[in-house]
Amino acid sequence: MTTTLPQTGSQPVVTRFPWGGMIVLATAVFLSVTAEMIPTGLLPEMSSSLGVSESQTGLLISFFAFAVVLTSVPLTFLFRRVPRHRLVIGVLVVIATSSIVGGLAPSFEVLAGARVLGGMAHGVFWGVVGAYSAHLVPKEQIGRAVAITTGGGTLAFVLGVPLATTVGHAFGWRTPFLGIGALALVGAVFIWLLLPRVDHRKHLPVSTSTAAIRAQRRKGPLDPTIPVVALICILVAVVMIGNYAFYTYIAPFLIGEMGVPEGQVGLLLLVYGVAGAIGVLTAGAAFGRRPATGLLVALGVTGASVLALALFAANPVIAIAAFFVWGVAFGVIPTLLPTQLMREASPAIRDTSSAFYSTAFNAGIGLGALVGGFFLDALGLTSLPWIYLIGLVLGIALLAVTPALTRRAQRS
Repeated sequence: MTTTLPQTGSQPVVTRFPWGGMIVLATAVFLSVTAEMIPTGLLPEMSSSLGVSESQTGLLISFFAFAVVLTSVPLTFLFRRVPRHRLVIGVLVVIATSSIVGGLAPSFEVLAGARVLGGMAHGVFWGVVGAYSAHLVPKEQIGRAVAITTGGGTLAFVLGVPLATTVGHAFGWRTPFLGIGALALVGAVFIWLLLPRVDHRKHLPVSTSTAAIRAQRRKGPLDPTIPVVALICILVAVVMIGNYAFYTYIAPFLIGEMGVPEGQVGLLLLVYGVAGAIGVLTAGAAFGRRPATGLLVALGVTGASVLALALFAANPVIAIAAFFVWGVAFGVIPTLLPTQLMREASPAIRDTSSAFYSTAFNAGIGLGALVGGFFLDALGLTSLPWIYLIGLVLGIALLAVTPALTRRAQRS
C-alpha cells in the first residue's frame, strides 16, 4: 500500500504507486459496469422467463442508463460531504443488493425497480471513482491511475458481458445477476481493506456549504476548467451515441451482413473482447501520459475499421480483421477519455466532472440504442456503420478544440 507523506500542495506526495488501491477500484468498476450491461446478451431468455416482449425487456438497459443520467449529478452533490472511502463502499453494496434483487425478481416490475436502484448507485459510483484515483497520486501519475481504474469499465464491456452471457446461457439468466451481486459484496470488503483513504475536500478552495456555493455562482464561473470539462463530456456523448447506434445491433449485423452463423456470434464477440483487453493495456502503457494523442489515434483507427466494415462486410477476411481492430481501438477510447478529463479538470471540480462524465456516457448508451433503432427501421443494417462514422468525425473535431480551451483555462 502507498505511504502518503505530508501535503505540500494540492496533490498528495507518494513514495510509490498505489497499485493495491488502483486494482480494487478497477475491479469495482468492472463489476458495476457488468451489472449494468448483463441483459444485453440475455434478452431472449429473460423475455421468455418474465413473460414480456424482447423490446420491453430491452428497456431494462434504458432504465439503468437513464437512472444514471437523471440522478448522478444531484446525488453526487448531495453526498459531497461524505468521505469518499465510505461512499464507494456504500454504493457498491447498493449495486450488489440491486443485482441480487434482480436475480430473485418474481416479475418484470420488480426487476425494473431493481435496475433503477442500481442505476442510481452506479451514477454516484462513477461520480466518485475517477476523481478518487486522481486524488491518490500526484498530477504526473494521474494518466496511469485513471487509465487503470477506468480500464475496469472497458474490460466489463468487452469481457464481462460475454462471460455473463455465457454463464446465463449455461445456468439461466438469473445466475449472472446473483453472481455479480455476490462478487460486488466481496469487492466492497476488499475496498475497505486495501483502498487508501483520501480527503477530497482538501482540494476545495471554498467552503462546500450550499450557501457558499450559491454565493460564488452569483459572482461568476466557479472554475476556469469548466469549459474544457464540458467539451470532453460532449465528446464522450457524441462518440458513445455513434458506437451504441452500431454495437447495440452488432449481432444482427454479423449474421445479416457478414454472413456469420448464429452459433458463432458469441465466439466473435469473445474475440472482440480479447481485442478490447489489448486496447486497454495499450492505453495505459503507451498513452497514459499523452491521452489526447492516444484518443486521436484511437478515434482515427476506429473510423478506418468501421469504414472497412461498411464497405467490405461481405468479405469475411477483411470484415473479421476490421472487427478485431475496432475492438482494440475501442478498448483505448473509454479508457483515455476519463484520463483526459482528470488531467484537464482542476482538483476542486473532479468529483463533479466525473459525475457529468458518467451522465454523458450513459446518455450516449441510451440515445445510441434509440438512434440505431430508428435508422435500422428506416434505412436498414447497412446504415449503422455510417452513423458511427459521423459520430467519430464529430468526436475528432471536438478533440481538436480541446487544446485551445486548455490554454484559456491556464491563462485564467
